[in-house]
Amino acid sequence: MYLKKVEGPRAVNLPDGTILSRADLPPADTRRWVASRKLAVVRGVAYGLITRDEAMQTYGLSGEEFDAWISAVSSHGEKALKVTAFNGYRQL
Repeated sequence: MYLKKVEGPRAVNLPDGTILSRADLPPADTRRWVASRKLAVVRGVAYGLITRDEAMQTYGLSGEEFDAWISAVSSHGEKALKVTAFNGYRQL
């Protein structure tokens, strides 16, 4: 088995004791963003697995969109990332 060389860590420990690795992140060509995939990217950036710029470039996200994800998770948790519930949690 060969490991691809990457910048930064391959895996990080989360506060709840679980391990988040680069393999847990969604594929770069993701088009359907469900809450769990959004949360994986947000956690990856928050805990230093990937940088914010790397996440935005890899997944084609705007800074505004990514900041909205972070704000939703920090204010209301994972449920706020669901599109169907977004209006209930949105900051006006």
